[in-house]
Amino acid sequence: MATTQKTDRFRALHQKGAPFIIANAWDVGSARIAEGLGFQAIATTSSGFAMTKGRKDYGVSRDDALAHCRDLAAAVDIPVSADLENGWADEPHEVAETIALAVKTGLSGGSIEDSTGDPDNPIYDQNHAAERIVAAEYEARKSKTGFVLTARAEGYLWGEPRLDDIIDRLLQFEAAGADVLFAPGLPDMNAVRAVCSAVSKPVNILVLGKLAQYSLDDFAEAGAARISVGGALANVAYATLADSKAMLTTGSFDCLSANAKGRATVSAFLRD
Repeated sequence: MATTQKTDRFRALHQKGAPFIIANAWDVGSARIAEGLGFQAIATTSSGFAMTKGRKDYGVSRDDALAHCRDLAAAVDIPVSADLENGWADEPHEVAETIALAVKTGLSGGSIEDSTGDPDNPIYDQNHAAERIVAAEYEARKSKTGFVLTARAEGYLWGEPRLDDIIDRLLQFEAAGADVLFAPGLPDMNAVRAVCSAVSKPVNILVLGKLAQYSLDDFAEAGAARISVGGALANVAYATLADSKAMLTTGSFDCLSANAKGRATVSAFLRD
């Protein structure tokens, strides 16, 4: 399917109060399995991809991440959106350059964070953060294939913000032209409702912490448009590998039989 068609489909999926679940894949295999399972779109996960390189989150270069995006976008027939971290840049024109490069990989969209990577000053000034989204949006609109831009307010992951401050940021990102708004780490369903009701653009919700106790219907009632799980699926996969330590500590191979039937299921989604 052409990238333009994928992007149009991806944009149409975002309906407030009727959320879809986007699967976070970390390699081509997981992307194809997610597609085979019936997910309608895929997102990359910076932490999951970093694990495939033996690194921690934020430990991969822009070039590596974009090559990864190109591989995933080419491997499946459903839309792929990328975790583009903070654009690997501070200045707006540099963030715009990242979006221009991302468009060329066949992606249908991507997200830009307002986190700096500097532990002493973890979040960009709000006006500067909005300027970065303006620049990203300008470059996204230049794309002939379309690009769904998600703006992320990272305060809950990197500090202890007030919900009102997060909403103010999201409103400014909305005014700056973002297509989707995202504040990962929202503490509870009341915060989800507050965010979704405060903005007019679709909102992505990360299922994390206390939010994992809720269902898709609950998020629909709160007004969400998209649900993601971040690096959770990759963490589960790698944790399963870590459980194989039992072979060394106890001499037991029970860990291999726990998902013995899974091989046939997985193989059905892979290609020759």
